[in-house]
Amino acid sequence: MKTLVWVEHDNKSVKDATLATVTAASKLGEVHLLVAGAGCADVGAEAAKIAGVGKVHVADDAAYEHALAENVAPLIVDLMGHHDAILFPATTTGKNVAPRVAALLDVMQISDILSVEGDDTFTRPIYAGNAIATVQSSDAKKVITVRTTAFDKAAAEGGSAEVETISGTGDTGLSSFVGAELAKSERPELTSAAIVVSGGRALGSGEKFTEVIEPLADKLGAAVGASRAAVDAGYVPNDYQVGQTGKIVAPEVYIAIGISGAIQHLAGMKDSKTIIAINKDEDAPIFQVADIGLVGDLFKVVPELTEKL
Repeated sequence: MKTLVWVEHDNKSVKDATLATVTAASKLGEVHLLVAGAGCADVGAEAAKIAGVGKVHVADDAAYEHALAENVAPLIVDLMGHHDAILFPATTTGKNVAPRVAALLDVMQISDILSVEGDDTFTRPIYAGNAIATVQSSDAKKVITVRTTAFDKAAAEGGSAEVETISGTGDTGLSSFVGAELAKSERPELTSAAIVVSGGRALGSGEKFTEVIEPLADKLGAAVGASRAAVDAGYVPNDYQVGQTGKIVAPEVYIAIGISGAIQHLAGMKDSKTIIAINKDEDAPIFQVADIGLVGDLFKVVPELTEKL
């Protein structure tokens, strides 16, 4: 069985989400990668070094610079003539392109897989992760998105895959890139950080969020996250949100401060290796999943913790 993996990149380097997707693909058979971008030769060379990869297809065309689904999907469909499955990381870009590929191939997409049980059988979360469904697909071509936190990352070095330059299908003219407003931070990226410090609605304001959460995160070299309630209240931007409708994270350490532990939030972080919860409500649901729980006033406890680090 030949599998194709969509390589997530910024036209300069491969993103970590790709490595976990390669691990998932390797459980299905021979792994090929697709690098589509503009001026992306270095990405192709880097991708060829990923352990376990047999071939890297590189499509270098201005039409693919911003990974617009309308342009990328026809390219992938062409390659699917020689592949049995295409896997995407379940990132913003992956979840944008995959459904269009599935529609063009007239197959059912298999979303957010947690494990590979066989060539046609997978597990995936449902009901915000409260149940795990085992699904089996009879489609000849599989279109799959991968929850990258559920798989170990493939080694970024050690491989020596063949790099093949392919011609693209070009610009379909269906959409155009207008612009992007990207949040910039010196802190680690939320989805790949080893430590995440998250704050909830209990912080009361954006000023208090900054005052309490960020110094602790800086001391720990951690990424900053937030509950949906904190985002909806306007304390922090949307890209901080952890949860079912936000980002899925599984760091080594997840520190939840002033977060009650609603199902929506737990769905995004309960696979973390160690969960530390600080909340003044001893009955808060977050304590049911926490490895370490501290009942106390976050406005006293957290500054004291930060000071002692």
